[in-house]
Amino acid sequence: MLTPFDEFPVHQSPYPFSYVPSTDTAWDDGYFFGVLSPDAEVFLYTGLRVSPNTDMIGGYAGVVHQGRQTTVRVSREWRGDFDIGAGPLPYPFIEPFKDIRLPLEPFDGADLAFDLHWLGRAPAYEEEHHLAWSRGRRTTDQTRYSQSGTATGWIQLGDRRFEVSPGSWYGSRDHSWGLYAQRPPLAPSPKLLPPKEIPAVRRAFRFWTNFGTSGSSGFYHLHESEDGRQVLMNDTFGTPFSGGVDRGWDGHTSFVSAEHALTFRSGTRVMESAVIRLVDEHGGRWTQRFTNVGSPWSPIPIGYGAGSWRDGGSMHTYHGPPNHTGNAFVEWDSFDVSVQPWQHQLYHGPLVPAQGTEYLARVESTDPSGETQTGAAHIEIFIDGRFDPYGFTGEANRGHA
Repeated sequence: MLTPFDEFPVHQSPYPFSYVPSTDTAWDDGYFFGVLSPDAEVFLYTGLRVSPNTDMIGGYAGVVHQGRQTTVRVSREWRGDFDIGAGPLPYPFIEPFKDIRLPLEPFDGADLAFDLHWLGRAPAYEEEHHLAWSRGRRTTDQTRYSQSGTATGWIQLGDRRFEVSPGSWYGSRDHSWGLYAQRPPLAPSPKLLPPKEIPAVRRAFRFWTNFGTSGSSGFYHLHESEDGRQVLMNDTFGTPFSGGVDRGWDGHTSFVSAEHALTFRSGTRVMESAVIRLVDEHGGRWTQRFTNVGSPWSPIPIGYGAGSWRDGGSMHTYHGPPNHTGNAFVEWDSFDVSVQPWQHQLYHGPLVPAQGTEYLARVESTDPSGETQTGAAHIEIFIDGRFDPYGFTGEANRGHA
């Protein structure tokens, strides 16, 4: 089946874009966008993923503000309508990498609507290719890029309206495609297969950030083993460390190493603050100090895993014919996330331990000359199981399904 993208001479296989070179239901392609302000204590998140092998496109939009996380989910069949978006959540690309319009049209019953332009501040950063294997099968084979930006427009949350403008609002995004990880309910039952291969080194820590200040922006991520080593791992992320800082579109400097010192809310794995010391490719030393603002939000309600939708499915499964003007199936909910961790009730029954992993933070960034600039950051933190540097033992309250 031909798609609008087949009009352009950019094919990298002898097939139309509606065909992907894998029959695995874990193959998908999609975006995340964040628009955030520490002053307003608002983190707006939105994204979508196309799942060609289930013929579905699923998306989400939400806000965390004053300890409450509100999320709208949209879904529709993909083939037959290759527009980027579903129902009230389209994604018009005005200028790739530089201006992406993010509207959520108002609809009956929902407390959220917005009309934003996400504006890139610097080129996207292509992460190292992600590869992982288990028992001879490739389980992750994915490309991802990340980008920092800002935004302009408005957000309506209940009776609160937020005016969004560059300078006080910041942007975060990523785009990934390929095999990432199989997720229930489309993953085979573990009871039917031999145990998963135990990796030689297990990842226990992930710190990922897009940050922006008055004069610079950037991205970096680091991953460590249970004993705190930054080493290559057979994992969905795998990369020990990479990233850099940009001053506009033509001023990139790569980071080559990072050390971290995090503090946590008493008795939890909820980050309160972080100090990251970085060395760049020229030997320059940077210090970034992050402070958590409000409650981190959880990816569970956005729809990736089983039970995140009311019928027990995920964004990759079919939820029924359209129930909204247009072509989409739409639902929404709102949860109190002010106390963390908490027990989250999945829609197909189970209670699961949950904690927000996506943080809105203030940042103070000091460059090698000693100049300090302030701004905001999106931080993603996973600390799973044992992690010796901070004395964590046992299983974590995982923030993702």
